Amino acid sequence: MTVTENQAPAQPEVGRARRRKEDQRLITGRTRWTDNLQVPGMLHLAMVRSPFAHARITAIDVEAARKARNVVAVITGQDVKDEQGSLPNAWPITPEQVTPAHPPVAVDEVHFAGEIVAVVVARSAAEARDAAELVDVDYEELPAVLDLKEAAQDTVLAHPDLGTNKSALWVFDSKEAGTGGDVEDAIRQARDGGVLIEREFRQQRLIPAFMEPRSVLVDPTGEQITMWTATQIPHILRFLLAAVLGVPESKVRVIAPDVGGGFGGKLQTTPEEFIAMVLARRLGKPIKYTETRSESLLSAHHGRDQWQKLTLAATKDGTVTGFKVELLANLGAYVALVGGGVPVLGAFMFNAIYKFPAYHFACQTVLTNTTWTDAYRGAGRPEATFGIERMMDELAAELDMDPLEVREKNWIKHEEFPFTTVAGMEYDSGNYEAATARAKELFDYDALRREQAERRERQDPVQLGIGVSTFTEMCGLAPSRVLGSLDYGAGGWEHASVRMLPTGKVEVVTGTSPHGQGHETAWSQIVADRLGVPFEDVEVLHGDTAISHKGLDTYGSRSLVVGGEAVVRAADKVIEKAKPVAAHLLEASVDDLEFSAGRFGVKGTDKGLTIQEIALASFAAHNLPDGIEPGLDSDATFDPVNFSFPHGTHLCAMEVDTETGETRMRTYVCVDDVGVIVNPLIVEGQVHGGLVQGIAQALWEGATYDDQGTLVTGSFVDYTLPTAADTISFVTENTTSPATTNSLGTKGVGEAGTIASTPCVVNAIVDALRPLGIHDVEMPCTPERVWRAIQNASAGSVDETQRDTAPHFDPDQPNQDTPDPEGGAR
Repeated sequence: MTVTENQAPAQPEVGRARRRKEDQRLITGRTRWTDNLQVPGMLHLAMVRSPFAHARITAIDVEAARKARNVVAVITGQDVKDEQGSLPNAWPITPEQVTPAHPPVAVDEVHFAGEIVAVVVARSAAEARDAAELVDVDYEELPAVLDLKEAAQDTVLAHPDLGTNKSALWVFDSKEAGTGGDVEDAIRQARDGGVLIEREFRQQRLIPAFMEPRSVLVDPTGEQITMWTATQIPHILRFLLAAVLGVPESKVRVIAPDVGGGFGGKLQTTPEEFIAMVLARRLGKPIKYTETRSESLLSAHHGRDQWQKLTLAATKDGTVTGFKVELLANLGAYVALVGGGVPVLGAFMFNAIYKFPAYHFACQTVLTNTTWTDAYRGAGRPEATFGIERMMDELAAELDMDPLEVREKNWIKHEEFPFTTVAGMEYDSGNYEAATARAKELFDYDALRREQAERRERQDPVQLGIGVSTFTEMCGLAPSRVLGSLDYGAGGWEHASVRMLPTGKVEVVTGTSPHGQGHETAWSQIVADRLGVPFEDVEVLHGDTAISHKGLDTYGSRSLVVGGEAVVRAADKVIEKAKPVAAHLLEASVDDLEFSAGRFGVKGTDKGLTIQEIALASFAAHNLPDGIEPGLDSDATFDPVNFSFPHGTHLCAMEVDTETGETRMRTYVCVDDVGVIVNPLIVEGQVHGGLVQGIAQALWEGATYDDQGTLVTGSFVDYTLPTAADTISFVTENTTSPATTNSLGTKGVGEAGTIASTPCVVNAIVDALRPLGIHDVEMPCTPERVWRAIQNASAGSVDETQRDTAPHFDPDQPNQDTPDPEGGAR
């Protein structure tokens, strides 16, 4: 047996722009998508879905389908009602939360268009789909509630048996929490002698249009039931399958192979996964289901969908004295896995980078007869950032101040870190001044402001708008005790193992489960540096609960700051485990050893051994110290002490044609601070992808239902996803304020671009139109909506997009839905 000679990298791996190891397989099509997998004797599923948003199932005739070619079974909700259970909600945000049961196959009633009412099992996917067309379902259509504000009035009920549409009211108040003053006092003082801004903003419903539709394959024929599924959460799914279906957890193996994107949309335990498990066990055969793209858009969970009523109090010099947030959040027909908690994540971020002295947040979650909602890239933080950054622009406009000047007056200065916010979060590090200064320089801010003034002066039909978004977010979900205090159903720790193989190669087993983030590359870089082994000699294993037996998976920009730190700690344990072996072989004291670039040396001598040589010696176990067990493999579990708080400044220049409503992005600059960067290439890709998703919310995307509750944006013909041709080249840079809560100094990056870019673009559009008396355009800011806002402003009427004079609501009294005659800036 030979040992690979140690070839320490010429430069540190951390900070190096390595091409991703995964890309060779992904780009050449040698992927392991779930739908590519084949198992002998495999059967296929097709779902029969309700066309109605709310209806009673009066009869289901399955005989024609059962007689169709190669159909094995047709199953209704009645057939499996005693074994299918109810899909879990892991985050009841209050003890009083109203949570309807959610059977994977509807039994008596359907509560949204797209809900499963029957399942066909056949020998091929095509035959299953053909037979599904033969299932005849009789419905008694029931009144449906689709509008969020109407749902809060409880006039029509999404679930009549519950007696209400209101699921939970969650409140945070800085005075009660002891983190700040009384927001009502601040509002009264602002009304008497300061500035009071009141606005309503609509966060439209979005669809996480991941590249790979969801797919699941269950094989019950071995000692374990094995499920391959396109999921972000194999470990959590395994636990919940066992808990809900009563299967011993030791008998369930979940594998997430290559997963083509998720964006939160695969942070879910889906009806289809539970159905496949139930039917595979019942029939004793492997079963596969792969959704069509239309099914994905229709029934995979949606995101966002909020009304925000915001009240900002300030002095006349622009100092904010209080901020009040009142939300209505649409859960859809059911309370999803963590759906009720998504707005709660935003609760801690509405104060953003600012030193607000008083803060109040109240969120009423509401049930409607629409597709259920849950986490979508950013999960609550984009909604919060949009709200506060739009309001800071409104304050600047009211005071005729530069938007960046207003922000700087209120933001936390770099010398004030660590800083405890009015929402109770402790920000560990940051430098908003540095990021903003660099962004202004790259953007040529002053020159664009001059050009804007010139265009306004000459009344150019194409106006220039400049958008600003300064943001921070809480990610790296998070200390387990904090999550417990919020009634979250799991912890925030992460697990990793580092195995030193006898040939000198290294296997890293991570509890995180990537779906495009580049873990195999970044984790290899971290371990290569830590152990002093070649990058190419590190193999990263993940996504299989039989290999990675512990983990809490991937979401919330937690992979690197939590999972990466677990990897670091496991690697450090390998080094500590190797020390006594090295000392014994080198005939030296452990205290006389030093470890550098993968080599143990004896101080003051040239004697030394590489860690690969130690690994082989430990494997052979011919000459180990007494009491030392063979092998260097080590595990570590890391529970973070705090969230991670990346931040940044984004600037956008938009040209708006006031005659047609057309908008065109001219320049986009962002300078983000995500702490220490492991791989700049991966970070740049994450930022670019995030920017496009946030910009898409501002300009193009939105899920829409008709009056009957039918999703009219159920294909990519109607749900407008951008392509590269629709965007421009972004200018991106980074400043670095290392995190103090992990040894690498890293912060999350996966959601940053999405969080910051939406308000940046909308602020730019509104900035271009503000001389016309327009201070909001409802998203997506399509040319038609922009044009209508201009026409209504010209006619002196109030358009539906002018949210300050739209009907206000109070989440504490959701039945109030009358206009506020004193709404708007004062």
